[in-house]
Amino acid sequence: MSTDATPEYDYEELGLVAGLEIHQQLDTETKLFCDSPTVERDPDESDRSISRQLHPTKSELGELDDAAMEESRVDREFTYLAYDTTCLVEEDDEPPRRVDSEALAVALQIADLLDLSVVDQAHVMRKLVIDGSNTSGFQRSILLGQDGEIETDAGSVSVVDLMLEEESAKRVEETDDGVVYSLDRLGVPLVEIGTGPDIRSPEGARRAAERIGMLLRSTGAVKRGLGTIRQDVNVSIADGARVEVKGVQDLQGIEDIVRGEVGRQAELLEIRDELRERDASVGDVTDATDVFADTESGVIRGALDSGGKVTAVPLFGFDGLVGRELQPDRRLGTELSDHAKRHGAGGIFHTDELPAYGVTGAEVEALRDAVGAGEGDAVAIVAADPETADLAIEAAAERAETAIEGVPEETRGANDDGTTRYLRPLPGAARMYPETDVPPVEPDPSDVETPELLDEKAARYAEEFGLDAGLAEQVAFGQRFPLFEAAVERGADPTFAASTLESTTTEIRRDGAPVENLTDDHFLALFDLVEAGDLAKEGVPEVLTTLAEDPALSAGEAVEEAGLSGVSEAEVREAVVEVVERNADQIEAEGMGAFSGLMGEAMGALRGKADGEVVSDALREEIGKRS
Repeated sequence: MSTDATPEYDYEELGLVAGLEIHQQLDTETKLFCDSPTVERDPDESDRSISRQLHPTKSELGELDDAAMEESRVDREFTYLAYDTTCLVEEDDEPPRRVDSEALAVALQIADLLDLSVVDQAHVMRKLVIDGSNTSGFQRSILLGQDGEIETDAGSVSVVDLMLEEESAKRVEETDDGVVYSLDRLGVPLVEIGTGPDIRSPEGARRAAERIGMLLRSTGAVKRGLGTIRQDVNVSIADGARVEVKGVQDLQGIEDIVRGEVGRQAELLEIRDELRERDASVGDVTDATDVFADTESGVIRGALDSGGKVTAVPLFGFDGLVGRELQPDRRLGTELSDHAKRHGAGGIFHTDELPAYGVTGAEVEALRDAVGAGEGDAVAIVAADPETADLAIEAAAERAETAIEGVPEETRGANDDGTTRYLRPLPGAARMYPETDVPPVEPDPSDVETPELLDEKAARYAEEFGLDAGLAEQVAFGQRFPLFEAAVERGADPTFAASTLESTTTEIRRDGAPVENLTDDHFLALFDLVEAGDLAKEGVPEVLTTLAEDPALSAGEAVEEAGLSGVSEAEVREAVVEVVERNADQIEAEGMGAFSGLMGEAMGALRGKADGEVVSDALREEIGKRS
């Protein structure tokens, strides 16, 4: 992400307040409320599907959540891909089982690292979610800890709570009828960590997320890779409003999103002040179909020829402001369009950008006349089928009215370029109610063993195993530190094990090897072969590549497949002698200075079958005889 065009602000003067919600999948054997494995599946492996239509339900107090109500106005069918690993709980055809003990233990470790007070009794709650991401229409969530704190380079940040939740289904695609989800991810244990509104700069938000991420990875029991951790950022400035930005994928993105949202709210406040000076207002929605009866605009013509219509709303006093940029390539008009799109429209046109898109100047003037808009006014239009056009223009008009009030509280989605888009209103307390199918649990934090932090682990690796600082940090912060420790414990050379797990795997991945197919057992067996002298270290990259391409092979079979079975000292000596004899003139001229070039030739002749130290000793001895 990059928002280099975004200006730098005085965040203290603007009154920036930010907080984080970190969602991290746990790497457990089974899901939170059933025995299904937490493995990722390819949608092509699905052997059946089910369909649902979801509707909002009332809370215990009889209230309906605003976000759920807006979601319910979008008429969609949800299809769920199921697998041979999918159970009836995930399909919402069976009640959930008890809370997974492994997930609870990992979550308690995380609570300890965040200095949280663990609750005496944890109750499962239902959180209303009707965007299709859960077959039941709600997500199960458990409050485990409260009132914690972390320390960062930018200051201390309070941790409000820690929730243990079930992950949502994975979105696969949108169709004309609705959305397709995959059930392989649904129910994977997930922790949600919410910080207090203590962050005062974009950099502070990134540093807090970095610290929490390091603490999570220190457990060695969280999933790694794209999509396994998601960051939501809550941002507001003085006179602005709390805006939740969801789905920030990387740490730099957090900094960009905070900076961009500060800029968006600052621009909206300036627009608000200008609109109030102009005594701006939003007029009544009008049918403007007749204005475009003979239009040559492709979008409008297509809608009308399909039986649609054009709806319009006058925005009195908005002229020049609908096209005002809030973020790079996103304007107030874009926000109106986002709201219209929620109801099925392709977007809106507005007079700050017209004539354009095939709409003529004469049509713009006729449009202004039809809705009673004057010189200082703007007009927004939607062309779509009658129902969509009515709903979409009303949504755009409502967003225009909030522009006069200032910054609306809402949930927004993070875009790849560091900007954001409207998703839905902020959810409220009305979406939470108790889960009656799962009994409460009584967490026991005294059973928790505090894990070693990754930065402490890196220092220990350097001191205990003699790794250089860079390699120690690389392996400690990498995904395979538990494997590194297991390898060293059974006799592998620490430096060789660390460089194999980090550098060698990176190199063969770069060359196209499917490294994700390699298991811990592959590596451990390979290290055993090297330690026993049955495989030279130089042959490890080729054997790893062979195993990655055919993971059903054993390590020994991969060595045979790669043609790298060990050679005797006599065979090494024979190969070295041949190299020396071919280069006799060079040795006579350079003596031991020829060693470096001949070493590479000798290793190439042996194709990684012999250890480099053995080859080196033999080569030095043979050169010495002839120089």
